[in-house]
Amino acid sequence: MQPTIAVAHYPEGAGHATRMLAVGSELEKRGADVLMAGGGNGSEFVKLNGYDEFEPATVNYIDTYQGGSMSHVLTESVPASARRVADYVDWLHRIDPDALVTDDMFAAMAAPKAGVPLYVVKHDMPGLYRDPLERAGAFFHTKFQLITAREFFYPVVCPASEIDPTGVTRVPPIALDSEKDTVDTADIVCVPSHYSDFDRIAAQLERQGYDVLNVGSENWEAVPSLLPYIRGADVVVCSGYSTIMDAAVAGTPCVIHPETTEQQAVAEWICRNGVAGFTVANDAIDVLTAVQSPPEPSTYANGGREIATTVLEDLREAQPTTADRAVTGSDTDREQSALWTDSPESISAQLLGGSKELLGAATGAVGLAALIAQQVTAHSGYAAIEQSLPTYAGTVGELFLLGSVLVFLLGLAGARANASVVPSVLLASGPVVGWAVTHWTVPMTEPRYAVTFPLEMALLYGGTFGILGYLVGCSLGQLPGTDRTKPRRSEH
Repeated sequence: MQPTIAVAHYPEGAGHATRMLAVGSELEKRGADVLMAGGGNGSEFVKLNGYDEFEPATVNYIDTYQGGSMSHVLTESVPASARRVADYVDWLHRIDPDALVTDDMFAAMAAPKAGVPLYVVKHDMPGLYRDPLERAGAFFHTKFQLITAREFFYPVVCPASEIDPTGVTRVPPIALDSEKDTVDTADIVCVPSHYSDFDRIAAQLERQGYDVLNVGSENWEAVPSLLPYIRGADVVVCSGYSTIMDAAVAGTPCVIHPETTEQQAVAEWICRNGVAGFTVANDAIDVLTAVQSPPEPSTYANGGREIATTVLEDLREAQPTTADRAVTGSDTDREQSALWTDSPESISAQLLGGSKELLGAATGAVGLAALIAQQVTAHSGYAAIEQSLPTYAGTVGELFLLGSVLVFLLGLAGARANASVVPSVLLASGPVVGWAVTHWTVPMTEPRYAVTFPLEMALLYGGTFGILGYLVGCSLGQLPGTDRTKPRRSEH
């Protein structure tokens, strides 16, 4: 019997859709029945490839954070995130797939709630980012997906480096192939992202005598796959990682002109590692120079094939049936109900957990505290955070709201990962302590804080929002981590 695989893509940028379409296409070639979801900017490409996809609520953190403010994030993106997760849960319950493969963190959050085995595809690791807020966000959803996924696929063009997380499966770059092998239409193919504009660059290249195909122009009609066009070009100019992966699979020299902070981080990562076949041009004038002497190409295998093969082999070996999942879920519910008794031993277990759990939470809290302390000190941000606290000026600032959301999410993640109360709140308090300890490095005459100030802040803010997040996480239901029939594979 052929398996039914749900494939979901992140809504920001068409590249996420084409990446997951590449995986879905390879799954279908191997006999799976594929159902697509994601919506957003990639919907057009999903339809061009013959799918009628499910479209949950759309979230756009790039527009609200990089193009807006923290108030936009908290009033628009955060509520939309909750709606998107809920929509995915409903969809997964309706279609009851054998597995979900996704690069969308919201779909990844929905999979455990729906009792669906999860496979994650993700490249944007915390080590890529310089912005502390973006790094903290990447850290949270990377750790969450590492905990919940049966397999975490990490598509890369770079060699192993210090930013690589442990517990992932490295795979080659992913590209959506086509029935057409090569389309020779231009010397240079310009592929802007949703957040960049290459019109002026394309016009200047044409004035220099190049035959240019600008995928972002008004005259361009979208096609199911760009890979044949990239194969047929002498050079490709792009912003985003999906086209970088297309160029790698096609073996076409690539000039990267990044726009968003994620794109800039990927470009720096590639430049730092000296990856063959790529050069980075941060300014438009540098693009014109780079295409005159393009880098030597280097061809990679298509990681979509490896992901599809691994997922289907994994399901054949270990995936439980729908009936098995229903029994497991009901058993888990009974176990959770039995835990909440009033015996002293049960109360201790509920609050403290085991020694390994406490040690792990303490280690994580120290790591988060060190990271936040380093970032606050580096950006001289102690006073700005202090002045955003309601206990300082009686008002609520954006930095306070952001920190509260981060602490809340850490508490929620603890509950969703089946952790006990104290370890979850201890982990959630780490960022608060990280900020609070930096008051010792700030020259102040008034007010003079006691040496216990970090602990006081951890109890006040870390405790309040950590417990709130933990309670919300418990109300959503715990993750079926102990019910998995097969452990995640070791790192390649």
